[in-house]
Amino acid sequence: MSLDEERRARAYLLRVAEPPAAALVAFVSERGPIAAAAAVRSGNCPQRVIDETVARRDQERAEADLEAGNGMGARLIIPEDDEWPAWPLLCLEVAQQRGIQSGTAPLALWARGDARLDEAADGAVAIVGARAASVYGEQVAGEFAYGLAERDLTIVSGAAYGIDGAAHRGALAAKGVTVALLGCSLEAGYPAGHVGLLNAIAERGGLVLSEYPPGTPPARHRFLVRNRLIAALSEGTVVVEAGRRSGARNTATTAGALGKIVMAVPGPIGSATSAGCHELIRNSAATLVASVDDVVEIVGKLGTDPPERLQTRRPTDGLDGDALRIHEALERRQGKSPEQIAAESGVSLPRVRAVLPVLEMEGLAERDETGWHQPRKLRATKESA
Repeated sequence: MSLDEERRARAYLLRVAEPPAAALVAFVSERGPIAAAAAVRSGNCPQRVIDETVARRDQERAEADLEAGNGMGARLIIPEDDEWPAWPLLCLEVAQQRGIQSGTAPLALWARGDARLDEAADGAVAIVGARAASVYGEQVAGEFAYGLAERDLTIVSGAAYGIDGAAHRGALAAKGVTVALLGCSLEAGYPAGHVGLLNAIAERGGLVLSEYPPGTPPARHRFLVRNRLIAALSEGTVVVEAGRRSGARNTATTAGALGKIVMAVPGPIGSATSAGCHELIRNSAATLVASVDDVVEIVGKLGTDPPERLQTRRPTDGLDGDALRIHEALERRQGKSPEQIAAESGVSLPRVRAVLPVLEMEGLAERDETGWHQPRKLRATKESA
């Protein structure tokens, strides 16, 4: 049994069943992907599995789907891969065992972007909210995402207009990692106005994910289904703006059912876009958060974050003007030459060459074959007593 065979089997299974496909997922867990795929093809499987797969089981397109994924720069991540986020997704398996309808783990995930999924999900916060967001809501979402990304927390959202888009853009502005979960295939181009944003996420150290095979169009039920993955891959979910009945409320409810922390941002008392947030807070279904520090403190109470994330002083607070400008010109994932840094920072080249080794000694810069860059894991430091 090879990893390629398991990948082909899971590509086939993703094609023949509409997620979440709880019976098929349980069958694959019991039999393994290769044996389960063979049983589905022949119809020699439990009736519940037949019911989920009978309409599509003759669609033998695994090889074509894998080739299509490769053509768009995507890969199929499967549970047998080292980068599979087994620990974050365990909450879905536990929920399924408890009979929670939303608790079904994905069979595999299509991904665009070079980041490892397990590393991206290690310390992640979801930021979700209304598509028809207010200026206030988009500003809060962007600022929260920027601040959390600066503290090395991954931002997870759904790439929709409004709050989701603001969250992704905030994380990118901070040169952090952001993950977008889609309710359609990766190449579907939805929403059309965010194609450039999705490309930026994939190209700048983030991930665009979907459990839907190539050619799958967007549909309302698919966005509701993908909400469980936004909740599961995050340590906590922040709802910035949401109506009483909305996709963001659905994500918050799912996060709560999965045992995840739910947080909500208050808005103006007469705002319809904040009514869902106020209701979550009033019913004790969410904790009120009004700052990035609030989110970090609450997520830290899960016991899964290192103590550094609870501290508020930045390592760069002691840098002078030139050193700070040089540091801000550095990126985490792509190295730069001293000449590039001088041009971007406006600091003279001799000064740049003098300051970079000092930043390296202080743990604020690193050098490799690509050039100078920020450390991959730059975190906040403790305020001295």
